[in-house]
Amino acid sequence: MRTERGETLLTSRIDRSHRLITSLEKRTWTSRTYREAVLKQIHSVVPYDAYCFTTVDPLTLLSTGAVTEDGIEAIHDRLFINEYMEEDIHKYAELIRSGEHTATLHTSMNAQPEQSPRYINILQPAGFGDELRAVLVSGDACWGYLTLYRKTENSFFTEEERLLIQTWTASIASMLRSTSLTLVDEITSGSPEEPGILITSDTFQLLSLNAPAQYWLSQLRTLEHVGPDVLPRPVRAVSSHLQRKNRAERAEDTQVAPDSPSKVCIQLPDGRYLLLHASLMQQLAGPHQIAIRLEQAMPQDLLPLLAESHGLSSRERELLGYVLRSYSSKEIAAAMHISVYTVQDHLKSIFAKTKVSSRRELIWYFVSRFQLSDETRDINPQ
Repeated sequence: MRTERGETLLTSRIDRSHRLITSLEKRTWTSRTYREAVLKQIHSVVPYDAYCFTTVDPLTLLSTGAVTEDGIEAIHDRLFINEYMEEDIHKYAELIRSGEHTATLHTSMNAQPEQSPRYINILQPAGFGDELRAVLVSGDACWGYLTLYRKTENSFFTEEERLLIQTWTASIASMLRSTSLTLVDEITSGSPEEPGILITSDTFQLLSLNAPAQYWLSQLRTLEHVGPDVLPRPVRAVSSHLQRKNRAERAEDTQVAPDSPSKVCIQLPDGRYLLLHASLMQQLAGPHQIAIRLEQAMPQDLLPLLAESHGLSSRERELLGYVLRSYSSKEIAAAMHISVYTVQDHLKSIFAKTKVSSRRELIWYFVSRFQLSDETRDINPQ
């Protein structure tokens, strides 16, 4: 039981360490450099032997790139499979739903290691004795996962250390949101005209690809600072999600949404956005394979990010979709079952948040400025 003095010391330590994290908000970062700085600050307060700091697409919760060290990189494929295809404790999605947002593996196993296949089959053989997980949530959206590991010969993570990380999650998530939503005025030219297509096995073995896919893989490897022999994590993420969804459909598992898309949108260092979408290829002979389409994201793909970056509400986003399809105020009112006066109120709010003064400027901001051809400007709000 903690004494009053102990509680005071813990509170003081939490306050001091939290200032270390929030002090980083005063500087300009890329997503990667910010995560590297956070890891350095955390290590000074909560020591660890290995780490994996992943950003995720808030719409799909799929990885958009991770900062890891070699010990975790060696087992990363198996961790992907465990996360998306196996039953285990402390799944990231479960931590988001629980609202707790942090957990330590050893404490939760309660001297029963068999509760976690991840520990028995992956972490323990690799020499790790404990894991501290945190989901990084800002508002209603998750922007990343932070996982810290300790070697078997070192002490387990304490409850105090978990609480320290817990107090930082909202601040870190807010900064991840900020760095992830750095938008450019125009989509940079230089992307392949044709979409990239690559084929993998269900164990992440690259089987074939076209030239545009080779180009996009090189961009992802540059983003993640990995070599030419490593299949980038976003590719593995959409592949793992697809396999899990396919297995859930066969098993009639209602916990996995059948319409959940196996796709992710990623911002590259030069400002372009890359869209990855996985599809199952049913082979006439042999095991099924996975096709992944890679192409530069267009405004209709970026709308959720643009809307998020300006703090538009769900109703404002719905109304925006109708504006971009040239609906009149009367037509919008009928479609959304609201009055024309309410439509005008929503429009005023959207104008204020996006700093425009008319529908024409709003359409320019979300569509026209990207200099797209006419056939790509049909944006469906659904």
